[in-house]
Amino acid sequence: MKRPASASKPRVAISLELEWAYKRHLQMYAGCQQYADEAGWQSSVNPAVDRMLGVGADGRPGYDGIIARVTPVLAAAASAAGVPLVNVWLNSPARNLPAVFPDFELSGVMAAEHLIGRGFRQFGYLGHRRHIDSAQQLAGFRRITQAAGFPCTTHHLTAIQLEGRAHGWEAFVVGLEAWIDTWEPPIGIFVCGDLFSRYLIDVCRARGLHISQDIAIIGTGNEPELCNSPEPGLTSIDMGFGKVGYRAAALLDHLLSGGKPPDTPELIAPAELVPRHTTDVYASEDLIVARALRYISENSHRRIQVDHVATAVATTRRTLERRFSDFAGRTIADEITRLRLERAKRRMVETDAPMKDVAIDAGFRNADHFYKVFARIEGMPPSQYREERQQAFPQRV
Repeated sequence: MKRPASASKPRVAISLELEWAYKRHLQMYAGCQQYADEAGWQSSVNPAVDRMLGVGADGRPGYDGIIARVTPVLAAAASAAGVPLVNVWLNSPARNLPAVFPDFELSGVMAAEHLIGRGFRQFGYLGHRRHIDSAQQLAGFRRITQAAGFPCTTHHLTAIQLEGRAHGWEAFVVGLEAWIDTWEPPIGIFVCGDLFSRYLIDVCRARGLHISQDIAIIGTGNEPELCNSPEPGLTSIDMGFGKVGYRAAALLDHLLSGGKPPDTPELIAPAELVPRHTTDVYASEDLIVARALRYISENSHRRIQVDHVATAVATTRRTLERRFSDFAGRTIADEITRLRLERAKRRMVETDAPMKDVAIDAGFRNADHFYKVFARIEGMPPSQYREERQQAFPQRV
């Protein structure tokens, strides 16, 4: 919302616990700052904003508006000073404030639909006890799995187990092991965070489970360093925190201009589910198909063909193709192509590597072959896909 050129620049404080350096905080800050730059605000990062709301020498409050992970102390200070603020912390004890949040329930729906589409029929959720975002994720996840008639088991963690020196680590691992022992693989698991997904992967491997043949895992947050290494790459949901920050700033702009606070929080849909190796294959109780899926998952980036897969699982091509089609409803060649495209899409979004390198790394003969296959299946050229997925924030209107 534009103001006359003569108007003083609004002073806006951004308080997002940036010292933790999580992607969710940094992207949210970037979204806030993009809007601030476009709107001509005088913005600053201030973790102690609740103590700096007094009137300055010029007779103006220390800040005209605040975007924050709002604590009750900050909410009370802002109310007393008459300074509008926008909350972006869903689990905040402060309630009934103007707010913009990620739609965690929708992330649960997305995870369930992805895993069901991979052929899984057993499901589980690992989340925080008494956290609103985890409760919402689980609600969305269960809504889809139960509607499809599939069971969903749950396990909860507490932050105190894993904070600082992680004095509750041993109990946490023992709890995970006990939960894992109740599973009937293959099973698809949705986890509230990428770091906790890594913990789960390590414990599963220690108990002899194969990722992603026995267990498929989807994390939350799409933290690149955690998702991309070590192998296996972690499928994760990008919650769109950049847009959350941008929309929070837009809401604050509305309040600064005298607008009425909304009755309910604004919810921002997740940006996308980013598939990686932890959900690369379809689950199957057919041992031949299961072995074929594992071989394809581990070798699709090489120049393999259907005959190579049949040889690897010690059966005839005709038998394998029939059983594979009965299970997946697609051909083995289609599955190889699907995984190559998933690998190519990950590299296009996460790097600026030339398309030729992307094509070869994913297992395509050359860049021309990659372009033709990609455009036929995705309905757009690879360059357009990369441009759209790498655009982090919306345009201001």
